[in-house]
Amino acid sequence: MSIEKKLSELSIELPEAPMPAANYVPFVRINDIVYVSGQISMNSNELICGKLGETLDVKQGAFAAKNCAISLLAQVKAACNGDIRRLIRVIKLTGFVNSTADFFEQPKVINGASDLFVELLGEAGRHARSAVSAVALPLGVAVEIEGIFQVR
Repeated sequence: MSIEKKLSELSIELPEAPMPAANYVPFVRINDIVYVSGQISMNSNELICGKLGETLDVKQGAFAAKNCAISLLAQVKAACNGDIRRLIRVIKLTGFVNSTADFFEQPKVINGASDLFVELLGEAGRHARSAVSAVALPLGVAVEIEGIFQVR
């Protein structure tokens, strides 16, 4: 099944690719590899803010990570001239979780993104990954994720 059909089945509509908030580009494409800058947790153009282990739980963090993944897909689509079908595989994700010093479930939070990619792409959605804690993230968001993708 195509990624477009899977997105539709999950009632996910890719937003316009978010614009950078500072002096950087949202993605760099080199041949068949797309490096996507960190995408912050947003839902319907509203920031998902908070600190895991203080104001948010793992389920809320995973929801924030899933929304980062949706923004990553929007950037990949933009890198492919609007054709998300050109996405071949997810290579690597690096996830940053705004969390307290005694919160140790960063991997479970970033699973919100990883699970979505596997659901959409099957084996091609499995990827290398890092999930790390951050004392703070831009604008107070809960999660930020960057990614590397292979496209055609």
